[in-house]
Amino acid sequence: MHEVCHRHGAVTTVCGRTQTLDHRSYTRPVIEISAPSGFLSLGQVTARRIAQQAVERGRVGRTLLVHGPAGSGKGAFVEDLLALLFCADADPAHRPCNACRGCRGARTRSHPDLVIGSPEAWRELKSSGESIVAAARRWLLDAAGAPLVAPRRVVLIEHADGANEQTQNALLKVLEEPTDRHTFILVADEPRGLLPTIRSRCQPLRIGAVPRTELTAFLVDARRLPSDQADVLARIAGGLTGMALSFADDPELLTWRRRVQSELLSLLERGRADRFGSVRDLLDEATRLNRPVADEAEEDARTPASAQRRAATLLVTVWLALTRDLIVAAVGRAELAPSRELAPELGALAGRIGPAPLARMAALLERIHGGLRENAAPKLALEAGMLSWPLLSQPRDR
Repeated sequence: MHEVCHRHGAVTTVCGRTQTLDHRSYTRPVIEISAPSGFLSLGQVTARRIAQQAVERGRVGRTLLVHGPAGSGKGAFVEDLLALLFCADADPAHRPCNACRGCRGARTRSHPDLVIGSPEAWRELKSSGESIVAAARRWLLDAAGAPLVAPRRVVLIEHADGANEQTQNALLKVLEEPTDRHTFILVADEPRGLLPTIRSRCQPLRIGAVPRTELTAFLVDARRLPSDQADVLARIAGGLTGMALSFADDPELLTWRRRVQSELLSLLERGRADRFGSVRDLLDEATRLNRPVADEAEEDARTPASAQRRAATLLVTVWLALTRDLIVAAVGRAELAPSRELAPELGALAGRIGPAPLARMAALLERIHGGLRENAAPKLALEAGMLSWPLLSQPRDR
């Protein structure tokens, strides 16, 4: 931890090292309060080590790919990564110090050499009659400007796997131009959504689940939850930090997930008409739940299909998690299935279905999830899933 040990005029001693402070500069440390140094996100030991070693050796890659499932905590890790890259501490081994102006600007995303974009932002950026590809090219050209105060400009592209092929090709042309004055950070839920030629130019940093005991302790400390409640949330979230925090901060989200799983399990014994009717209801509810995100509200008003597609993707994510838990239960390990916390009948139902049909269903849901990324019709995609959802009894509405 960096601590201010002595301050005299414009000179301060930090952990035994004398440094001159300049409150107007991003390139020199500006220590105002004691702050814990290092990464503040939870877990991710391998990704953290790769990033820190690259900075310490002065060999940060041209393009970094931060990837992991939705809710895994990619945002918190990216915040750490930005602080690491912009930190002004003289010793790379002590970065991020989380006290200098570079770190603070990175963590508040206000650093003058940080440029942030996404397919959603490019859609907002495009002028009348302009394609999203042209808007993305224009944005990429502006982003390629020279750094203002830091040694490098950092270009952060969120939801990069949501860009279409033409837009990704425009991005690829920028990545192919060698420069040591820019670092690109691509963030993606699914790296397979990126062109292979883009992936081959990236240093992957995978963000995944953390041990349940570690996540439980974090929830107790960060959200002041009782240990038993924190443990339940950690189990339901499957060790994904962002998802667990969402459940802790928004109980309605957990209630909605329980309703979706309960409905899907009940549909195992109901026929086609009920299933198709349920698709409409589930999609409408997920769209309402997903709509309040502030930076997406305006876009949703103009393009309701995009809101439905996001809602359908969220539904398929929950559906796939339930199916995988049913597979675990079907092979006799129901106690390891996080969904059992929300659906105690999971084990009995899984035993009646068997692992093989569930494995086929999981593969189909993965294809549907990928199809939604490629602009598949949300309602039709979900109905296709319902047609293959195992049936435990003869439907009454044949």
